[in-house]
Amino acid sequence: MSKIGAFFDLDGTLYREGLITEVFKKMVKYEIIEPERWYNEVRPDFMKWDKRQGDYDNYLLKMIDVYLEAINGLYSYQVEYIAKKVVEQKGDRVYTFTRDRIKWHKQQGHIIMIISGSPSELVKEMANKYGFSDYKGANYVIDDNGMYTGEVVAMWNSKSKSKAINDLVEKHGIDLDKSYAYGDTSGDYTMFKEVKHPYCINPTKELLQKVLKDRELIEKINVIVERKDVIYNLDIEDIQFV
Repeated sequence: MSKIGAFFDLDGTLYREGLITEVFKKMVKYEIIEPERWYNEVRPDFMKWDKRQGDYDNYLLKMIDVYLEAINGLYSYQVEYIAKKVVEQKGDRVYTFTRDRIKWHKQQGHIIMIISGSPSELVKEMANKYGFSDYKGANYVIDDNGMYTGEVVAMWNSKSKSKAINDLVEKHGIDLDKSYAYGDTSGDYTMFKEVKHPYCINPTKELLQKVLKDRELIEKINVIVERKDVIYNLDIEDIQFV
């Protein structure tokens, strides 16, 4: 018998910001990453995004570049420790709508899964905290000695997320024609294409523009915006871009 699944992105969909930014801050605090690298390499892209003059993805990818270099040669238990601390301290900073949807899916007996571009160590901790059935995150490669090699198997674009869905569908016997997906960026576009009930949560402009070009997706998309303590369910064709 096929089962109903619910696929959740993590950063910006469940967690209100980017969890990898919290890991990055911890690594600066523990002097694994030199503070100067934040100020000289990452902060300029952050400031552009913060002033709405730049792209969030550029800021994120710059941070991932520095993170990837910094963990090269670290033991996996060191990053696992940091991930655990981050989720202990920051893991409650989630959207009300998404948290309630997780609860609803559990009540329905659905299989709930995270597919995220964040490091799998972080995704695992959030999956455990919120009782997810399974998860897929970016896999930072570890050698036989338990040390990071500086290589990564990414999970932050449409192609990689599509493969992750297919793997989870096969593993759990999911019926995509009855299933749900929740995401906020263009990397989640293929998730939306493959399920019956897609939800854009505080979506980026790039994602909305992609959806608007896809008549089939427009027919079934739900656009949710959560600001302060109010949740808005919007008609995508009424949204205006500035």
